[in-house]
Amino acid sequence: MKPFEAPDYMEIDDLLSDEEKMVRSTIRQFVDREVMPIIEKEYREGTFPKKLIPQLGELGTLGASLQGYGCAGLSNTAYGLIMQELERGDSGIRSFVSVQGALCMYPIHAFASEELKKKYLPKMATGEFIGCFGLTEPDYGSNPGGMVTRAKKDGSHYILNGSKMWITNGGMSDLAIVWAKNDNDKIIGFIVDRELKGFTVRDIHNKFSLRASITSELIFEDCRVPATHQLQVEGLRGPFSCLNNARFGISWGALGAAMACYDEALNYAKTRIQFDKPIASFQLVQAKLAYMVTEITKGQLLALQLGRLKDQGRVQPHQVSMAKMNNVSEALKIARLTRDILGASGITDEYQCGRHMMNLESVNTYEGTEDIHRLVIGQTVTGIPAYR
Repeated sequence: MKPFEAPDYMEIDDLLSDEEKMVRSTIRQFVDREVMPIIEKEYREGTFPKKLIPQLGELGTLGASLQGYGCAGLSNTAYGLIMQELERGDSGIRSFVSVQGALCMYPIHAFASEELKKKYLPKMATGEFIGCFGLTEPDYGSNPGGMVTRAKKDGSHYILNGSKMWITNGGMSDLAIVWAKNDNDKIIGFIVDRELKGFTVRDIHNKFSLRASITSELIFEDCRVPATHQLQVEGLRGPFSCLNNARFGISWGALGAAMACYDEALNYAKTRIQFDKPIASFQLVQAKLAYMVTEITKGQLLALQLGRLKDQGRVQPHQVSMAKMNNVSEALKIARLTRDILGASGITDEYQCGRHMMNLESVNTYEGTEDIHRLVIGQTVTGIPAYR
C-alpha cells in the first residue's frame, strides 16, 4: 500500500505550531505502525483492539487537553489533530479515545471532588481505568431531557434505576458517567463503578457500523451509588458540556476519515486503467476528486478556527454544531464518492472506503444527528427553537 499523504491544498500546515505538527506526526506514525495492519481483521471480527490501550495512554491521547492528574495538557487544536489521525485509522479507535477523554475524564475533571479526581483521572490517563458515558436511553436520544432513569436519594446513597443504550466502551468499562433525574426531576450525574451491585452491561452485536468498537446497554436495578460520587452540576448543562467537547473532537476526526478515503481514491484513479488510460484522466472522475479535496480543505479551515476559538475560551456550542454537522456530512459524501470511484473494489475490505463509509453513518448520527445540529444553527440565526 502506498504511504498515506495528507492533502494540504491551502498550505494550512503553515498555520500550525511546531508542537501541533509534532503531535500530529507522532499519532500519524502510530496509526501507520499499529492500527492499519490490524484494523481490517478487528472490524471483520467485530472486536476492539484492546492491546492498543496502553500505547494510547503512553502517547498522552487520553484526556489530552486536560491539565494535571497525569494528563498531557495539550492545546485543544493539538487534541483535534490527534482525533483526526486516529479516525484516519478507524472511527472506532477515535471513539474510544473521545469517550474516555471528552465524555468521562472531562466531567470528572470539571465537576467531581478533588478526592475523586485523584482516584480516577491518573489511571484513566494511562488506560488502566476505562470509562463510558450513559446519557442516551432506548426511548430518548435527540431529546435527552426526557430521560426516565431515576436517582432516588436514600441516606448517604442514591438508588439508581433505568437503562442507557448505544454506549461506547460499555462492555469493557470500569466506571460509567451516568445521568439521571432526581426526586425534583433535575438531571444530575454520577460516577458509577462497574463493580456495584445492580449495574449490569449487555453488549450489542451484529452491527454494520463501528464494528471495531464496543457498544453496549447499561442496566441499573436498585443500584446503590454513594452520594459522594455525585457530580457537582445540575441540569442538561452537565451532559451538554461533555457532548460539546466530544463533538469538537468528532469535527476533527471526520476529516481523518475523509482524508483516508480521498487518498485512496486518488491513488486508485491514477493507477486504474480503462480505455487505455488511467481513470483519473477522465473529467467526471476529476470532478469527484476536485469536490473531495475542496470539501476537505474547507473542513480543515473550519476545524482549525474552531480549535483556536476553543483555545482562547471563546467557542460557542452552535459553532461546534456547525463543524460537527458539516465535517461529518462531507466526510460521508467523500467516502461514498470514493466507493464509486473504486467500483466493485470499493465493496471489499481490501480497501478502506467501505469501512469508513459504514462507520461515518454512525458518526453522522451520534453526538447529535445532522438534523439536530441544523436546528441548533437555525435557532441561533432566527432566535426560534424549532425543536420545541
